Amino acid sequence: MEQNWKISPIIPPEISTKLSAFPPIMRQLLFNRGLTTDDAARKFLRAQVDFDTSPGLLMGMNRLVERVFLAKQNKEKVAIYGDYDVDGVTSTTLLVEALGLLGLDVREYIPNRFEEGYGLNTEALTYLKAEGISLVISVDCGIRSIAEAEHATKIGLDLIITDHHDPGDVIPVAYAVINPKQSGDLYPEKSLAGVGIAYKVAVALAEQSVKQEGVLPYDPTEFLDLVALGTVADVAPLRGENRQLVRRGLRRLRVTQRQGIAALAAVADVKLSKATATSIGFSLAPRLNAAGRLESALLSFYLLSTKDIALAGELAQKLNVRNNERQKITRDIQEKALELATQQQSNPNLLFAVSTEFNHGIVGLAASKLCETFYRPAIVGAYDEKEGTTRCSCRSIPEYHLSNALDRMSHFFIKYGGHAAAAGFTIANDKLEDFKACINADVAERLPEDLARTVRVDLEVELSDLTLETVEHLEYFQPTGQENPDAVFVSRNVEVRGKRTVGADGKHLKLTLSSDRGPVDAIGFNFGHLASSLPKRIDILYALEINEYNGVSNLQLKLKDIKF
Repeated sequence: MEQNWKISPIIPPEISTKLSAFPPIMRQLLFNRGLTTDDAARKFLRAQVDFDTSPGLLMGMNRLVERVFLAKQNKEKVAIYGDYDVDGVTSTTLLVEALGLLGLDVREYIPNRFEEGYGLNTEALTYLKAEGISLVISVDCGIRSIAEAEHATKIGLDLIITDHHDPGDVIPVAYAVINPKQSGDLYPEKSLAGVGIAYKVAVALAEQSVKQEGVLPYDPTEFLDLVALGTVADVAPLRGENRQLVRRGLRRLRVTQRQGIAALAAVADVKLSKATATSIGFSLAPRLNAAGRLESALLSFYLLSTKDIALAGELAQKLNVRNNERQKITRDIQEKALELATQQQSNPNLLFAVSTEFNHGIVGLAASKLCETFYRPAIVGAYDEKEGTTRCSCRSIPEYHLSNALDRMSHFFIKYGGHAAAAGFTIANDKLEDFKACINADVAERLPEDLARTVRVDLEVELSDLTLETVEHLEYFQPTGQENPDAVFVSRNVEVRGKRTVGADGKHLKLTLSSDRGPVDAIGFNFGHLASSLPKRIDILYALEINEYNGVSNLQLKLKDIKF
């Protein structure tokens, strides 16, 4: 679809002077990211934060620590109750390992997406109580589980909730609730992923062990590979402490001792020694997610936990097969959802499709694809006639805050929750049409009819201004992702010296472009359809990368848009 290119304002001379220690292109990129002093720039490039990250600042953390050590003293059984996505599975793995090393009798519990649905449920809590569990710690879920928390109290089960999702108007009544987004919480970083909060718990427990028993049960930094996986997979903002944790986590990931991660990287053709946030987001995370989307997320938990090389290889292969199945199902659902949304469209700015044919473990991926492709909020749901309910996943764009929208319509839902950009809900089938009318009206009121994606451009440059050294400088901006995007450039009136299609069915476009420094290669994924009509001169929007072939490194442009 048509994209608007918004070129960032040129850095003012006085700020350029303050950043004079950096090359000119870096200065502009730093300015675009709100960094206007030498000190702020250096902290950002080093992924440092200038606020206190002590876990004790989190409301409820001291109470959590006291309860865990009481459980250890009394030899109680503890369960870590997680979610079935990568954030939930890494959080569960992290705290099961941490509490085990601390000396507790601990087990995992990850609900089955298809039989139990998202989050805490009363049947699972009753089951854990019957198994002799006296303390349940949730990770990446629970902040809206009012009834479930009441049930835990009723059956004599201590429940501690750790979560990062947006709270509702009422906080569940539990033994302790850890969520930096709850009212009155003093922790300065509000955007931690669920695994980031699990990591803060692990740090607090290690510190208390040293203080109380004079023993460091584990080095918390050993969990940072899990933190990087979960944070990137959950599309958490890569600013502030998340950026720091992922930067450190990637270093850990590159030398990980986890047999499961090494095996998964092998089947995904990822070179761990050069792992990036992109490696996680596009190769490792989808495979870890595939288990929970099609069957049980316990497969991923066992992979991340095992120390057996042979078992790790076997589990990684299974996840790879599941991921291939998931990709095919996603494509099928996406095509059907688009067909349904187009047929039933009453609002051009909302894509809404439900069907009995949809797998509710995959609808979120289909919604993501639709949202990304058409730049519209998308809702895709699995309609269950037998249960009388529909489970929907929603994805959105910056102009439409999903969590707030669902709050405005909460009276329709059996269960719901999420973030600004991603959310989900379960609704009775007989309320579906009324909800659809309501959200259509809401979208129409808040989004303009001529909605178009606006792409922020860091700098307009001549191709001759770019070198391999430029790409090396950009490495300091890693990890990039949500709220810390890759640097994006525009070059105009560029001469096309060569063009050809590559990949299956010629889907991709390979260009050779003219520059004062000589020819420059460019690759445009899913731009193959433009090959036949491409003129001699074009305007291009792109990111930079290094293409290594036969031991030779060359600058390559990764095309994001082309205008004739």
